[in-house]
Amino acid sequence: MNILVQSLAAALAGLPLTLLTWLGGAVLGLILGLLVACGRHLGPRPLRWVLTAAVELVRGTPFLIQSFLLYYGGPFVGLTLTPVAAGLLSLSVYGAAYYSEVFRGGFAAIPPSRLEAARLLGLSHAQSVLRILLPGAALAALPALVNLTIILLKETAVLSIITVPEITFQVTSVGSATFRYAPAMAVLALFYWALVEAMSFAGRRAERTTARLLAA
Repeated sequence: MNILVQSLAAALAGLPLTLLTWLGGAVLGLILGLLVACGRHLGPRPLRWVLTAAVELVRGTPFLIQSFLLYYGGPFVGLTLTPVAAGLLSLSVYGAAYYSEVFRGGFAAIPPSRLEAARLLGLSHAQSVLRILLPGAALAALPALVNLTIILLKETAVLSIITVPEITFQVTSVGSATFRYAPAMAVLALFYWALVEAMSFAGRRAERTTARLLAA
């Protein structure tokens, strides 16, 4: 029972930093991903090529390797970051690549006829994008955005490898000190499950609220 109490206390100690890196990475990734998706959808062809190559590079390599390269390899190119800063940045870049794909799918879900109708009504290209394309894409992509945000929450566990003292790092330290990893990992798994369920509930509420607003 003592190991369970220690593990729970350790998880609670790491919770604020887990939430900080997750929410910070998700928000920054969401903003960057939207900008990348807009660049790929609306930008000139050379910009599309560059952004597509960057997205495929991030999506094609494991998040663990990206975090390692940023934190341990950064000093070789003059980029020295604290573990938390490196974790936040790596999670943001990783999330941005996937968020951009979600938004790209959302853009594709908007019928071209809707944008054409907006132009016939006298809206400029910028107004059509702001009033028709972006809101429509966000609504179409909402379920996928919620799911990806949940995935990013679980990916914060990887940051323990670069010594970010979040939940996994704290609970693993208890297991290392007591040599009783199974109870510690069980508490860790239950803690993440509770966080994911809370996020899933909030996401379902957001989807229902959006559906009601659209039906009104």
